[in-house]
Amino acid sequence: MRRARAAAWVGAGVLGLAAAAAAPSAAQPAPAPAPTYRIADGARQIEGRPSSDGAPLMEAGSVYRDATGPGERVYRLVLDDASSMYVSAVLLPPAGAKVGASDGLEVQVMTTQGRACPGNPGRVSFGYDAVPISAIGVRRLEEDTDCQQGGVYYAKVTRTAAKTSDQAIWPLELRVQREPGLAAGSAPTTAPGSWPSASPTLPGTESVPRSGGTGFNDARALGGGVWRDELRPGQTRFYRVPLDWGQQLAFGAELSAARRTKEYGSASGGLAVSLYTPYRGLVQSADAPYDGKQAGVALRRTPPVAYENRYASDSAVRPVRVAGWYYVAVTMGGKVAEFTEDAVPVPLTLRVGVLGSPAKGPGYREDLAAGGFGVGGEDRAAAKDGLTAVEAADAAGNRSAMRVVAGAGFTTGILLLLVLGGWILLARRGGPGPGAR
Repeated sequence: MRRARAAAWVGAGVLGLAAAAAAPSAAQPAPAPAPTYRIADGARQIEGRPSSDGAPLMEAGSVYRDATGPGERVYRLVLDDASSMYVSAVLLPPAGAKVGASDGLEVQVMTTQGRACPGNPGRVSFGYDAVPISAIGVRRLEEDTDCQQGGVYYAKVTRTAAKTSDQAIWPLELRVQREPGLAAGSAPTTAPGSWPSASPTLPGTESVPRSGGTGFNDARALGGGVWRDELRPGQTRFYRVPLDWGQQLAFGAELSAARRTKEYGSASGGLAVSLYTPYRGLVQSADAPYDGKQAGVALRRTPPVAYENRYASDSAVRPVRVAGWYYVAVTMGGKVAEFTEDAVPVPLTLRVGVLGSPAKGPGYREDLAAGGFGVGGEDRAAAKDGLTAVEAADAAGNRSAMRVVAGAGFTTGILLLLVLGGWILLARRGGPGPGAR
């Protein structure tokens, strides 16, 4: 009997071990969701209207947050007659939302009579995945065209979605940026000539780790070189590169091998790259299929940054019109999860070339930095150190505080030396010492 009981216990233990081995996934935690887009700190809540009636005011230099379903949202602007204005809208769909190729976002700056200003509307469409997309509307300073006078204008943001696509309300981030006008007689008015457009050789040095951000506001800074990160299916990483006047950007991205769960599989647009301007307008995008083994995408070399690019007829040249931070969004397609282990990130390599030396910019009436444009010494330092905008601001604040402390310490030291010198002088002249009565 004792032998029978022992055999039963052993048999039960073996069955239990076999059951545990047969279902290991039940004990494995689900992969953590990818971080969502970080909206700008201090973004003001606003509610756009379906028409101009009661449209809320948006001011230059401010960031706003709203939400929208398919349809139109209208906002009010008050513009001067001495600067260009950019209104960007970033649409933030949830991961995995159903979108189609005709779905997208459109932004238009228009007069109170409902006429679109020249250069409008700006439109961008989704690719294969529901990822953050940005479109811009513009009021551009240009002689002998509409929309040059100061006064009230409207920005209309339109989200389009097919009947079979997700109809839910999605968050929207809005930003208004002002580019000051040029001094009299210094504004170029003709399109640029030819420029070196051949694809350059991208850097092949050892890679350095740099983890990208969730969006424009926490994008990780990159300079020229080779950088290393990682991606999961459906995830987008954002980076930023400072381009000064006269400089060009060359950019390439590579996905290496993933842990595959199926022998065969491929995702169209498995690797996608989009380049945006300092005012968040799309410059160009490219994508490539990914089969879980290897994929690579290289953007066309940008034209040199030049004010006169805004007059070009080429849509790939026109946006590269102002110096500042240019943003790159890199996405791994969500479909990749169908034949790879979703929880295991895939190594991502970024090759960045910043070509040309900084040139002298045009003569603006005001400082470009106030509008979020231009490249200065702190921007180059941020790119070298790989800082986000928030980290760079904190670092600048710390440097200012250290300068104040150093200055205060220097002043205190001078005062102590003067006091000590006074005591020594009194002692030499036979003045009363500490024990004198």
